Amino acid sequence: MTCLHSEMSELFGKSVTLPELLSPAGSLKALEAAIEGGADAVYIGGTSFNARMNAENFNAENIEYAVNLAHRYGVKIYQTINTLVFDRELKDFLKSAEKSAQAGVDAFIVADLGAAAMLHKYLPEIPLHASTQISAHNSAAGGILQKLGFSRMVPARELSYENIKSIVHNNPLEIEIFIHGALCVSHSGQCLFSSVVGGRSGNRGLCAQPCRLPYSARGGKIKGNPLSLKDMSYANHVTQIIESGVKSLKIEGRMKSAEYVYKVTSIWRRLLDERRNAEKSEMEELAGIFSRDGFTDAYFTSSISEKMLGVRRDKDKEDSRRAEKFKGLSKKIPVSMKVTVEPEKHICLSVFRGEKNVTVYGVKAQKAVSAPIGENSIIRSMSRLGDTSYILENIEINLAPDTMVPVSRLNELRRMAIEALEVEDVRKEKISLPENIVLDKSLKKRERKNSARFLYPEQITKKAKEYFSEIYLPLDKYEINADGFVMPPVITDKEVQNVLESVNKAVSTGAQLALISNIGQIGFLKNHEIETVGDYRLNASNSCTVNELEKLGMKYIILSPELSLPQMRDISGNVCSVVYGRLPLMLLEKCVIKDLYGCESCRKNSPEKITALVDRRGVEFPVIRQFPHRNIVLNSLPTSMSDREDELMRANIVNRHFIFTTETPKEVDMVIDAFEKKTALPFAVRRI
Repeated sequence: MTCLHSEMSELFGKSVTLPELLSPAGSLKALEAAIEGGADAVYIGGTSFNARMNAENFNAENIEYAVNLAHRYGVKIYQTINTLVFDRELKDFLKSAEKSAQAGVDAFIVADLGAAAMLHKYLPEIPLHASTQISAHNSAAGGILQKLGFSRMVPARELSYENIKSIVHNNPLEIEIFIHGALCVSHSGQCLFSSVVGGRSGNRGLCAQPCRLPYSARGGKIKGNPLSLKDMSYANHVTQIIESGVKSLKIEGRMKSAEYVYKVTSIWRRLLDERRNAEKSEMEELAGIFSRDGFTDAYFTSSISEKMLGVRRDKDKEDSRRAEKFKGLSKKIPVSMKVTVEPEKHICLSVFRGEKNVTVYGVKAQKAVSAPIGENSIIRSMSRLGDTSYILENIEINLAPDTMVPVSRLNELRRMAIEALEVEDVRKEKISLPENIVLDKSLKKRERKNSARFLYPEQITKKAKEYFSEIYLPLDKYEINADGFVMPPVITDKEVQNVLESVNKAVSTGAQLALISNIGQIGFLKNHEIETVGDYRLNASNSCTVNELEKLGMKYIILSPELSLPQMRDISGNVCSVVYGRLPLMLLEKCVIKDLYGCESCRKNSPEKITALVDRRGVEFPVIRQFPHRNIVLNSLPTSMSDREDELMRANIVNRHFIFTTETPKEVDMVIDAFEKKTALPFAVRRI
């Protein structure tokens, strides 16, 4: 055997398998950049149902081209279809997914539980990856997601190294983590700021990024950007990440340039292959291509502080402009060949690329009369791959003595083999939807009731007890005055034990109901005789999602507040709608109250001393503390439908939920009076 371009891997003998390097591509050029940079897999979005609708994205034809190109290089393609899906869109969603499945995508990244259930039912051949938009942040979420058909989970970016390791080792799914790129200040899937305030839903791929704007404390001058985080980079923690056992490392950036994709991918490829952390010069390279005044690793290292904040400076923009232009895909795919040339037998060529191989046959060789062909001539012929994506790495030649075959016939055989290999690289399974798609919907009817949650026990008035059939308090503030408790929206593995102790205390005190804020909490209550209700934080936006949540044991489900009245009307099942209250716009891991008002204000957070973010127009967005030290940013106006009874009834909204946060007891009674009398409230409100 003659070996060409042979290389000895520096990783030979290493026992720990390297994680997959997963790069973004918002365009065909960026896809080429990811392949050139050394990605193992690339994630792309179609022209609908993806969380980066403002990227160039890929139409059906481009998706097939992208898959063919990537697979030729041994690179996988994952498609993001990770937005919320409405009832009337579900069949179109499935048909769009069918086209991508037929094109050969390797997995779907999904955020909507109902849509995922339909994919698993009708296109079970395609693996499902749970998008970070699902807000999974603990090990328990993995078990539930597995039941729903997922094989991989992308947990919250806010997790520490310890929590990441815990999830990897205590859940049944593969774990994929973000390791570089932009950070949302709110937990993914839990941000309604752009949607509620600006009409552009982040959960539908249209975020306007209000977090990047300046805000101030109440009564203070506008200064700084207390919600704008630096980009993340864990390049200083490569060895820890490899050791943790995560399956895939994800670079953020489907809105970024091909230059960004190539540079970031190539640096991470080098660090992974060499199993080392980045040097100072490499961190500077990464910052030069794109950063917001540098990087942060605060979530990973549990060092959350104001040092995480950053905006794009003029210098950052200038550095990005100086980045070397990506010149296109030049990488070659190494192949091995086996050539057999014997007199009176058809010449035979086998070409091997990874696990794939093809074999073709040519003319019969002849006994040489005067000038037998030599091995060097065969090598030269087989090496002529310049116009293809391939390069010859190894060749085995079985050449009988005194044999003759024209070089032109060898060239012809080589071309036949390469064409056959390209066909083999893009061969796809025959996948299709059935003619009649039946969406799984609940047969339960909506029950008539009024329920409410209160932030503090002292807000629960006598009138509230009479008006509401179900009253909830936060778990950490639960007392016998309420019927149930609201589970904290985030419970990491490190926090589970404390939460379970609070649950035991609440149940022993008399709690009969629990509002479930995240799918990772469902199992926490299995040992208690207590009914569960799906909170609006589960983002239920269609009948299939409601059906799946009901199958998980939920009594009823509060629908996503992003839905319109007609959309709420269309959803089947025992569903509930928020008809009053300040909607939560953001769920923050980083304490903005401390940054703007100091630690004392955070500790004394109470109805009388609720702090606020103030924007450039002077509009105030209240901020409340959430267990154990997170923040929730509330809308500046409460939603209210007190004087829209006819509209509510036309939409069949009879199960109604109220959210009380900043209201005094007197204001609570005022709201109840307005709903009883079907009159408007005496202050500005937002409508559904």
